Amino acid sequence: MKIRAAVFREPKKPYSIEELELEPPRQGEALVRYVYTGYCHSDLHVQLGEVPTAMPIVAGHECSGIVEDVGPGVTRIQKGDHVVGTWMVPCGECPQCRRGMGNICSGSFKNFLAGTMLDGTSRLKDKNGNVVLHGIFVAGFANYAVVPEAGLIPIRKDFPLDWACLMGCCVPTGWGTVTNTANIQPGDSVAVYGLGGVGLNVLRACVLRQANPVIAVDLEASKEQLAFEFGATHFICNANEDPVPKIQELTGGGVQYAFEAIGDPGAVIQAWWSTGIGGRVIVPGITPFDQTTNIPLGLLPLHQKAIMGNLYGSISTHIDIPRYVDLAMRIDLKLDKLVTKKFKLEQINDVAEAMLKRQIHGRWVCAWD
Repeated sequence: MKIRAAVFREPKKPYSIEELELEPPRQGEALVRYVYTGYCHSDLHVQLGEVPTAMPIVAGHECSGIVEDVGPGVTRIQKGDHVVGTWMVPCGECPQCRRGMGNICSGSFKNFLAGTMLDGTSRLKDKNGNVVLHGIFVAGFANYAVVPEAGLIPIRKDFPLDWACLMGCCVPTGWGTVTNTANIQPGDSVAVYGLGGVGLNVLRACVLRQANPVIAVDLEASKEQLAFEFGATHFICNANEDPVPKIQELTGGGVQYAFEAIGDPGAVIQAWWSTGIGGRVIVPGITPFDQTTNIPLGLLPLHQKAIMGNLYGSISTHIDIPRYVDLAMRIDLKLDKLVTKKFKLEQINDVAEAMLKRQIHGRWVCAWD
C-alpha cells in the first residue's frame, strides 16, 4: 500500500516528505493507522546527527493509532484496537529482560539500531524500489506503519488519542523516572532541569508524589507560567542566573534529587552541584554522543552522591503504560496543557526549526486526520 512519511536521509538536512510502499504485516506484526505522533527532542537530536542512526529511515517514535490488520500468529491485539506504539520491544530472553529490565533490552537492540523489524528486514521501499528503514520499530512519522506485536500496547478506547501518543515516550519516561528509578517520597526535595515533554512529566509526577520543594529550571523564562501550572513551587531561569546557589539557599544545602531531562552537559553539572550530600542526579535526557562533562570525582565518595542514567523510566511497557492511561483518566496529569499545538506532516521541518530555537512549549503533535 502507498503511505506518506517523513524520511530522514542525511544529517543536518530537512526531512523529506515522500510516498512510500508499505508491505503487509508478516508473522507477529500488525498494520497500524496512526492518528497522532508527537515531536520529541530526541527527533531533533537524530536530525542534527547527534545520535547514531541508520539511514534512510522513517522518523518518529511517539505515536498512537488504530490497528487496521494483523499478521499470522498475532493474538494479543486485533483489528480496531486503539494502541500506543513503543520504541523499545523487549525480546524476553536477554539477561536484562530476565532481570525484569526490558526497557534496556540487549536482545532486540541490534534491530533498534539498524531500523528493522525483529526479523532483520524492512517493510518499506521508496519510489525507486530502495529499502527505507523503520524508526526504532514504530516509524511514527508515517500515516501507516507495520509494527511488531510486542511494540503495540492496547489502551482503553475512551482515552483521547492525542493524549495517547504521549504515552509512547514522554509520559512513561517522566513518570517512570520519578516513581520507578528515584522512588520519590512525600517531602523529598527535587529540582527538574529542562521543561520539555519529559521534564514536565517528571515535574508533575514529583508534585503528585508530594515532593517539596519542587524547583523547575529552564533556559526559557517564558516557561515559568507552565512550570507553575504543573505544580512547581519555584522556577529559575538558568539563562538569567546560576540556579545552584538559589537551590542551595531554598533547600538548606541542596536537593535530594535533581533530574536532568534535556540532555545538556552544562545542565548535568548544574544538577550535580544543586544536590546536597547523599543526593542523586538522575538523567533521562539524551545527550549528543560526542559530548562529555567535567564533574569533580573527589566529592563522589565524600558526599556519597550518585549519577544515574535512565532509559524509558525503567518501565515495563505492557504493565506501566496502561496504568498511566488509567491514572490520567482519574487524576489531572495536565495532558491537556502538555499538548500545545497540532501540525500536519508537511510542517515537520518548521517544527524542527522551532524546537531548535527553543520556541516549543509543551508537546507539538502531528495530526494525521
